[in-house]
Amino acid sequence: MSPADPGAPETAAADPAPVPPLEPDAADCCGEGCARCVYDVYDEALERYKTALAAWRARHPES
Repeated sequence: MSPADPGAPETAAADPAPVPPLEPDAADCCGEGCARCVYDVYDEALERYKTALAAWRARHPES
């Protein structure tokens, strides 16, 4: 909803689509079996992105 008209839907410009996380480069992983590998962090960010994108698409069905 826009601030000027609480009943009006937000435009895509006022509510931009979420941006996907950058996938780590193979060189970003040290290969030591870290408890929180860069790929784990990426997977978590990707899940948050997918959730945010689904919510954004629900707000912007025309997109």
